[in-house]
Amino acid sequence: MKYLVVGLGNIGPEYEKTRHNMGFMVLDAWAQTSDTFFTPDKLGSIAQVSHRGRKITLLKPSTYMNLSGKAVRYWMQALNIDKDHLMIISDDLNLNFGTIRMRRNGSDGGHNGLKNINELLGSSDYARVRLGIGNDYQRGGQIDFVLGKLTAEEWEEMPKISEQVITGIKSFVFEGIDKAMNIVNANQKSKK
Repeated sequence: MKYLVVGLGNIGPEYEKTRHNMGFMVLDAWAQTSDTFFTPDKLGSIAQVSHRGRKITLLKPSTYMNLSGKAVRYWMQALNIDKDHLMIISDDLNLNFGTIRMRRNGSDGGHNGLKNINELLGSSDYARVRLGIGNDYQRGGQIDFVLGKLTAEEWEEMPKISEQVITGIKSFVFEGIDKAMNIVNANQKSKK
């Protein structure tokens, strides 16, 4: 069985460690703990990992956030991946920093990367992990906040956040979305 896990972000050193690149950060952590690396390819960089016999392609699109759907659609077709085996990781302004929500589908919630994926796939019926970045910005400051660097305290939290997301996605791959959502979302409720 094959799966495609896409971390959303923007390419280039100026976007490293920014809130909008949390999807990239999780995939980088996964590749590092799996002793693999990303290689540039068409419309993105990919790495291969496996979990209990399941093949997982990790994708960091090189299309910039607002055109993420182009890379997602291309790799789904190239690898012959069904939407049931797709997982998207994105940042979310509507959740407090560190909050993780896994869903089987949903709206784009104002996220331009998800909006483009929805448009190009013709559906919002795919699994996703939303990573809270909070919304601590003045009116009109959303873009600067989203493209701003994580604080030192937030950066310290990233290994734990990445580990929780990776564990949840491994559950998705092996046990299905319902079990994975129960694990990830229940873990978040216990933190409150």
